[in-house]
Amino acid sequence: MIGVGKIKQYTNVLDKPLSRGRQEVSLSAFAFLFSELVQYNQTQVDNISELERRLEDAGYAVGARVLELLCHREKGNRRETRLLGILSFVHSTVWKVLFGKVADSLEKGTEHEDEYMISEKELLVNRFISVPKDMGAFNCGAFVAGIVKGVLDGAGFPAVVTAHFVPVDGQQRPRTTILIKFAEEVLRRESRLG
Repeated sequence: MIGVGKIKQYTNVLDKPLSRGRQEVSLSAFAFLFSELVQYNQTQVDNISELERRLEDAGYAVGARVLELLCHREKGNRRETRLLGILSFVHSTVWKVLFGKVADSLEKGTEHEDEYMISEKELLVNRFISVPKDMGAFNCGAFVAGIVKGVLDGAGFPAVVTAHFVPVDGQQRPRTTILIKFAEEVLRRESRLG
């Protein structure tokens, strides 16, 4: 038994196996890439809502791929079929894979039965972005809203997903809330399932 208990050291990153290992991207590389994505899209649009829509579209493609990857890795190719299950999956598993931690909170809307909110004190995509005064309430969280929408749509839970700033007393930066408003068909299906 040669080499039992020894860990093989890889000298070249290309020699490492493609296992499920810890996959991380440097924060500075992500910030630079995301900044370029925002700047490129900013040159292609005329107003803030169009810019947020384009960021949401880019996030949607990421969300669809993240769902496929995580369903394969974490769930053995099974998907959530219940509303609270998919919300918990997004709030914990998806958030942890994308941002390295679970989202700060998941709440049910008090005014409407079909609304849920995922809140984050300092969303990563808003951390390094300084918004000029002429752009007003531009929220890069639209990219994350697109990711959440891509995950939900791919799992069969169509919803309208938007990002909003919510001011917090005593803090300079507002909290970002991802508002999820599910389609009527999702609520009917959930009530049938019991």
